[in-house]
Amino acid sequence: EIVFSSDSDYAANIELAQGILPTELIAPEPAVAHLIATPNAHSIDEVATLLQIPSTRLIKTLIVHGVPVEGSTDKPLIALLIRGDQEINPIKAVKHKLVAAPLSLAEEAEVLSAIGCKPGSIGPIDLKIPVIADISVKDMINFTCGANKDGFHLQDANWGEDCRFDELTDLRKVREGDTSPDGKGSLSIRRGIEVGHIFQLGTKYSQAMNATVLDENGKTNVMTMGCYGIGVSRIIAACIEQNHDSKGIIWPDNIAPFQIVIIPMNAHKSAAVLSRSEEVWQQLQQAGYDVLLDDRDKKTSAGVKFNDAELIGIPHRIVISERGLDDQLIEYRYRRNEESEFIPADQLITFLSDRIKKH
Repeated sequence: EIVFSSDSDYAANIELAQGILPTELIAPEPAVAHLIATPNAHSIDEVATLLQIPSTRLIKTLIVHGVPVEGSTDKPLIALLIRGDQEINPIKAVKHKLVAAPLSLAEEAEVLSAIGCKPGSIGPIDLKIPVIADISVKDMINFTCGANKDGFHLQDANWGEDCRFDELTDLRKVREGDTSPDGKGSLSIRRGIEVGHIFQLGTKYSQAMNATVLDENGKTNVMTMGCYGIGVSRIIAACIEQNHDSKGIIWPDNIAPFQIVIIPMNAHKSAAVLSRSEEVWQQLQQAGYDVLLDDRDKKTSAGVKFNDAELIGIPHRIVISERGLDDQLIEYRYRRNEESEFIPADQLITFLSDRIKKH
């Protein structure tokens, strides 16, 4: 999934994309926090429904495994905070030096031992473990969070007075409609396929190889390196995804394995049809086209040949039949069209030259 702005050139993979959430135009005055019973309400939706507040007024606290201290096998616990209506982006989370990869939630027994309550009632109140907050919680006022006491939440909580975090970072998975991080336009999310890439290598390898160059002043500088690649197989996959129908592939002319397929009708019964088909095949090859002659024997019906031509997506199909020979006509069909058309046999090369150029 690719994220991009409507009004600027900002774009990023969704794993690393950033966005800005709207903030309240008028901030309320801080209220006095108070405990409120939330029996049998553990998820954000359940708590929001019980207390009749929007999920945007809640803070979600997730306890995940951290990176073990060197020389230890113990898994430390880390608290991640995010606004109730938002989701943690696992790839962003594990890029933090304290968070273990892959991102994994602590077991209930671990949470109970470290915090004294079960998941569903956890909040950023006097936690004895590192607390990393997403930017989405930074400006929240009078929010509701777990009270670290089973069956209770803290309502009208505020930073400093009631809750705290150790670090603020970007943990959130962006959503359609978020404001672009450069402030220009809103974000859209679309599916994409990576068909090429650029790696900015810097000077890591050039320093190791002592790869230097003299600048205009005669001073030696270490080269800055980059590498660039195109995935040929990915281009094929992307092309098929963009060019197909229920019958099979529809290749563009410039990358089709064959541009034209010739299908002789009942060639096993007509020497004239087979001879004319081979003659046309030779003419088109000499004219520079990539041409496939489907000369499979009588065991392969014309219907199978037509279906196979559509399945593998050859853009232009020519059918040669006894009736066409009698009328001096050749049947032609473009793969994207439903109907065939008949062209004079002596105009075939001119017709195809014009038609393939257009497509």
